[in-house]
Amino acid sequence: MIEKNSIVFGLLLGAVVPVFGFIIVEFIFNTLTNFGLMAAVSESSSGRRYRTLLLIAICCSLVPFNMAKNRKWDNTMRGIVFPTLVYVAGWLYKFYGELFN
Repeated sequence: MIEKNSIVFGLLLGAVVPVFGFIIVEFIFNTLTNFGLMAAVSESSSGRRYRTLLLIAICCSLVPFNMAKNRKWDNTMRGIVFPTLVYVAGWLYKFYGELFN
């Protein structure tokens, strides 16, 4: 069993939570689109929607980070930060041209 206040536990949370966050947020977006509560994706907005989905998924790691902060699990917080920074760097690398051109 992994200790809850450890860097390994934080690395695991930081790597897995954004992936599940992406799946959940994408499901919500698709469901809202199917019910007509949200505009369907057009060719011009598909890139922006994908970029937003990825950014929201990365931000999902703030939930376990805040929970670890409230419980004073400092090592877990440190572990969550590293994969989150890797995801942010990947997001910036992928969308750098769209954002800063």
